[in-house]
Amino acid sequence: MFKRLLTRQIKEKLSRFPAVALLGPRQSGKTTLAKTLSSTYFDLEQQTDQLKLDLQWDNLVQGTDLTVLDEAQVMPGIFPKIRGAVDQNRKRSGRFLLLGSVSPALMRNVSESLAGRLAICELQPFILSEIGKKRTGDELWLRGGFPDGGILKKKDYPDWENDYLTLLAERDLPAWGLPAKPQMTKRFFKMLAAYHGQIWNASTVSGSLGLSYHTVNHYLEYLQNAYLVLLLPPYHANIRKRLIKSPKIFWRDSGLLHALLNIPDRETLLSQPWVGASWEGWCINQILGALKTVGENYDAYFFRSSDGYEIDLVLKFSKGLWAFEFKLTGSPTLEDVKRLNVAADLIRADQRILITRTSYPEAGAKFLSTNIRGGLKRLLS
Repeated sequence: MFKRLLTRQIKEKLSRFPAVALLGPRQSGKTTLAKTLSSTYFDLEQQTDQLKLDLQWDNLVQGTDLTVLDEAQVMPGIFPKIRGAVDQNRKRSGRFLLLGSVSPALMRNVSESLAGRLAICELQPFILSEIGKKRTGDELWLRGGFPDGGILKKKDYPDWENDYLTLLAERDLPAWGLPAKPQMTKRFFKMLAAYHGQIWNASTVSGSLGLSYHTVNHYLEYLQNAYLVLLLPPYHANIRKRLIKSPKIFWRDSGLLHALLNIPDRETLLSQPWVGASWEGWCINQILGALKTVGENYDAYFFRSSDGYEIDLVLKFSKGLWAFEFKLTGSPTLEDVKRLNVAADLIRADQRILITRTSYPEAGAKFLSTNIRGGLKRLLS
């Protein structure tokens, strides 16, 4: 099993806070990671574990072990009890690790009951920085990063992804409050897959589904909360050019995207007209995921002017304002470099990173042409 880079951040926060919430999509590896940190584990979706927790609560509060509470949102009454235990000894850290699939109920209870007492970490499926070099980036790109979704056993893709999306549509999303019938949710998944990498247009999507655009945007919020999709807002610099105002939409896991679009293998993927958008979204999620593993705060955008100048990812973080462009080619051209620099000058970017599939990186003081591994290395150095 690959080592999860977020482990270090979780341990650091447990050393400073009484409780830590480890959030992220279902089946991303939260339980496996948590069990490496403590054997005192309760799955609150199981009534037997709820009973055990209730009976053992006083001993747990007085003990020194880290208590792991999985799917904490299904037992709302646990949050006031955690608050009470924490408030009895505010100086004691590392007492509770809460796992959740980012349902609205979990976040509401966390914010109401544990504000100031809890730190939050996000675990997503495997990223390139975690899988080493035994598996290629193309394997991760095709099948996505879910541990059971094919990155460990390729025969599990795409059946696992299709089953995962079915369970979300039929069980989890309705339980979290999504007011859509499962068949409508599945249609919505397909529609969003077709829109991957495009400017979001709720009116067009709502017309295709026979819903109002308000309803479509409401549904989309649930998918964001479940870590299924990413909305990348436009970057507005203080320039005179007219700018795009709507966000771009991406599926966060490329394996789910490709399963929805019926892509069985790498050869089929590379023959698709939208393959560039798939690769762009995958690269964006690799970069943002890498920053999350090290606890880096950031704001992420895209930039596009009405006269055609664009930047795929504008990243504002501790190192400044960086501009990333992604090209699915092994031979970047001088024209690619020139267009990126012109667009980056418009927003006064501190660094310009052209990420392709090149094997021959070129670097300057403010510019780097490299592949995705080289881009991640520059980002985290």
